[in-house]
Amino acid sequence: MSVDTATVRHIAKLARIAATDAEVDALVPELNNILGWIEQLQEVDVTGIEPMTAVIPNSLRLRDDKVTDGGIRDAVLANAPVAEHGFFAVPKVIE
Repeated sequence: MSVDTATVRHIAKLARIAATDAEVDALVPELNNILGWIEQLQEVDVTGIEPMTAVIPNSLRLRDDKVTDGGIRDAVLANAPVAEHGFFAVPKVIE
């Protein structure tokens, strides 16, 4: 597949990018090189190879999910301007 100046102008129009004739002429070989690399990558046999998200193995460093500040609901609600039924009470907002 190759790209010509008409295709570059069409792509620029779709992307709403203003491109001068010199810029269009410069983009044609660049886009053709990119498409050449893509065609070259498509020739590689990748059957049986699992997709990778990174080159090195990464794992999340997880910690145990423990409640450390539990049981202080009354102390927390003491800071609330209005508390009802063990929760912060907020005014109803209707537009």
